[in-house]
Amino acid sequence: MATMKLPDPLSRRHLLDGTLEVSKALELANRYLEEGREVEATDFLAVAHAASSEEARVALVALRDEALEQGDVFLMRASSGALGEECSQATWQTLADAATRAGRLKDAETAQRLATVGG
Repeated sequence: MATMKLPDPLSRRHLLDGTLEVSKALELANRYLEEGREVEATDFLAVAHAASSEEARVALVALRDEALEQGDVFLMRASSGALGEECSQATWQTLADAATRAGRLKDAETAQRLATVGG
């Protein structure tokens, strides 16, 4: 079975702006995840999650947890946003600490700011 080719940026935007079946959204999300492109995968997982896909919800929670462990602000915003959640100050502080440990100083600074002012 041939693997699905990832869409170019314009095609990706058209897919996300149009009507996308849950199975196709999940398939594309999984391809992005296989390529290590987690943030792009969240867009397709969000489409599937909006259609009440449990598989998408589980994947988004896993990405949110991964973001917290790695100190990745961008992935945290993408995954928690797709889940319709707002991060608490404690979550941002935990993420800031993880980012500092990982040497992701810009993410640590951003997460610390979000922990202070809310995000």
